[in-house]
Amino acid sequence: MTFKTLTLDQSRQLQAKAHRLIPGGCHTYAKGDDQYPELAPGFIVRGQGCHVWDADGNEYIEYGMGLRAVTLGHAYPSVVEAAYKQMLLGTNFIRPAPIEVECAERLLGFIPAADMVKFAKDGSTVNTAAITLARAYTGRDMIAVCADHPFFSYNDWFIGTTPLDAGIPKVIKELTVTFRYNNIDSVKELFEKYPGRIACLIMEPAKNDDPKDGFLHKTRELCHQNGALFILDEMITGFRVHNGGGQGLFDVEPDLSTWGKALANGFALSALAGKREIMELGGLHHNKERVFLLSTTHGAETHAMAAAIATMNVYENEPVVEHLYRVGERLRRGVNQAIEEYNLQGYVAVLGRPCNLMFATRDQNKKDSQAFRALFMQELIRRGVIGPSFIVSYSHTDADIDFTIEAVAGALRVYRQALEDGVEHHLVGRPLKPVYRRYN
Repeated sequence: MTFKTLTLDQSRQLQAKAHRLIPGGCHTYAKGDDQYPELAPGFIVRGQGCHVWDADGNEYIEYGMGLRAVTLGHAYPSVVEAAYKQMLLGTNFIRPAPIEVECAERLLGFIPAADMVKFAKDGSTVNTAAITLARAYTGRDMIAVCADHPFFSYNDWFIGTTPLDAGIPKVIKELTVTFRYNNIDSVKELFEKYPGRIACLIMEPAKNDDPKDGFLHKTRELCHQNGALFILDEMITGFRVHNGGGQGLFDVEPDLSTWGKALANGFALSALAGKREIMELGGLHHNKERVFLLSTTHGAETHAMAAAIATMNVYENEPVVEHLYRVGERLRRGVNQAIEEYNLQGYVAVLGRPCNLMFATRDQNKKDSQAFRALFMQELIRRGVIGPSFIVSYSHTDADIDFTIEAVAGALRVYRQALEDGVEHHLVGRPLKPVYRRYN
């Protein structure tokens, strides 16, 4: 496969204007210019399935799919049609709409451990609501988050644990402590160090590694032994690793769980689900102290609910997750063959479950490298593939996967050359930068 020289004039003009109007030039840190090589398109104007077109008309196969939110595919017909028909009836009223009840019932059908659900628009909001609810339920202030999972919320309780903590009071930061995934001793140590103070523990069911030695079940048991709630963040695992999320795949029951991203195939909808005795604290049918749980003007917009119901219909009636695993495994095999062909074992690696593949890029010393990550992404883009990962969708076909494998082989050929004579001779512009950094 040969690459073509991309025309990016429109993207460059839009980028300059965007940075004058929008801090960072976009509304999601993971979509920022510092997360992509300089030869990347600055703006995507439309998508169909797993293919997208940039502001200059260049076509790419996309991976990552809207930060994992578009699991079925861009502009998926049945989802778009359902949202459109609902919009014609109105999107937001002064009282609840019946579709809110229907959507709640459908989602709870996928989550046997939950009795009630409250909707919002993004993951940060529902994760913060889960923390508030846990604090109210337990009467405690401290929370524990998994240090190996990159993002839970833009709110103070989490961002205070990162280097990007400007503007967050020290007193807030001191209320959040961390543990390590698959390290049950680190969980025990927290409860021993802060007896009777931790309200809850929150983590993803799994990231790149699956739970080992019953880690999820043992952590849940430790939480309950110490009077804390066990919360699972299913933003990524929900409707990807299993129809019932990580809790369904690993057969573990959280007290609370949070959902979003794939829930409505990219339409803005998130959810907090949990046990009735906990969730009802945010309701009207109890005599205890009230919890201001979630109250969002747009949280129950009817078209997003319609999109979610249509998305869940597809999951219920079609082999979505099975397809994600199958094409993901096809991609993993092809990429690993290319890695072996260029003798790049230890320098480039494919990580995670087939339905949720990431890649690692390392330098001559086999240390993680943002410069080599930029180079790898740059060479993929030149060959018609864009994405910070190898995360697939229901719309990725075998032909798309085979095209991608060929693009990867071409990119790895350049990668091998860069290891020998220096990445600076092949990378156009600057390396990428981590999101969590104190200074630009």
